[in-house]
Amino acid sequence: QVQLVESGGGSVQAGGSLNLSCVNSGYTSSSYCLGWFRQTPGNEREGIAAINNDGTTNYADSVKGRFTISRDNAKNILYLQMSSLKPEDTAMYGCAAGASTFCSGGDLNRLIRNGYRGQGTQVTVFS
Repeated sequence: QVQLVESGGGSVQAGGSLNLSCVNSGYTSSSYCLGWFRQTPGNEREGIAAINNDGTTNYADSVKGRFTISRDNAKNILYLQMSSLKPEDTAMYGCAAGASTFCSGGDLNRLIRNGYRGQGTQVTVFS
C-alpha cells in the first residue's frame, strides 16, 4: 500500500522560504511520477509541480521561478523548496505519486486526479 507523509509546513512572513518533504513508502519511488499540489478551503486541488522518473520537471505558472521540486530516489523522499513566498501561497500542501504517464502531457492535475495523495501540511504566509 502506497503511503505518502508530508512535513515541513508552517507559518512564514511574505518573502520568506519553506522546504517541504514527502516520504514515500509502499512502492519503488524511482519509477513513479511525483508531484505537489495545494488546496485552499472551498477550492479544488491545484497541481503546482511535478517531476518524472527521468528528472523532467513541470511547474504551474503561479510558482515557476520561486518553487523547486526535487527527488531523492535512494531515500524515497520528494522535496519542494519554496522561496519568495506570497500570502496567496497560503494553502494545504500535499504530495502525490503515480504512474510515469501521469507526468506526460503537461497537465499537472492529471497526477493529482489519478495518483495517490498524502494528507498534506499547512503553509501560511503572512504579510
